Amino acid sequence: MSECTHDCSSCGENCPSRGEPQDMTEKLNQYSSVRKVIGVVSGKGGVGKSTVTSLMAVMFSRMGYHTAILDADLTGPSIPKAFGINSEKAYGSEKGILPVTTHSGIDIMSVNLLLENEKDPVIWRGPILAGTVKQFWSEVYWNDVDYMFVDMPPGTGDIPLTVFQSLPLDGIIIVTSPQELVSMIVEKAVRMAQMMNVPILGIIENMSCFVCPDCGKKHYPFGESKLENAADEYGLEILARLPIDAKNAAACDSGKIESITNAEAEEAAKKIEALLRI
Repeated sequence: MSECTHDCSSCGENCPSRGEPQDMTEKLNQYSSVRKVIGVVSGKGGVGKSTVTSLMAVMFSRMGYHTAILDADLTGPSIPKAFGINSEKAYGSEKGILPVTTHSGIDIMSVNLLLENEKDPVIWRGPILAGTVKQFWSEVYWNDVDYMFVDMPPGTGDIPLTVFQSLPLDGIIIVTSPQELVSMIVEKAVRMAQMMNVPILGIIENMSCFVCPDCGKKHYPFGESKLENAADEYGLEILARLPIDAKNAAACDSGKIESITNAEAEEAAKKIEALLRI
């Protein structure tokens, strides 16, 4: 049919091109157990998505859950560095590839844990990147994980599409920053989630403000937040506003993210836990 849009939900059953939707979900390693999978996405880079991913894994771990991070940002993997994983490597076993476990018991799989030199660039084309993400799900031995957080690269390219199609996401967290671009950034992530029929748990605004350590006054280096407008427009729950904190940034840079205390992140984790329980 020349007028076919390939949107089978909008046409009649007698269409010769009509077919049943395919389940593209990748099978989990037979020895693995993962109860909840949460994607962390953003419409653009530089908003602190990997930091938010790491913080959520840390906060859920402190709540008594066994957490894990699947680092799907293959060309910009920063998760191992935040947890101080420098020389450790993932290696194989009879049950599959074994992730590296952090000091507090968080399991991590990242491409940097497979490279001989973590500073080597990952210069791979889309199909190889997509295949690697699938392998991180299907060939890694995820042992009794309660909550897995998937750190995705920004945008709506090959890897985010692969994660949406191949992993059984229970929901996504959208990470943004308080610039004027926030509405466009959020809209891209929202529309992709809607097209892929994945629930949106809420939105986290990173670098929301800076609190003066001397007087306690809040300053807004990126301008006043537009978060409420975006949240209202797309019906999103605001999970947290994370302030700029030099101590937390230093902890991430030095591999000590598990030492961070952050009331806003703790509250966000509790909200996410409640939403997934419902």
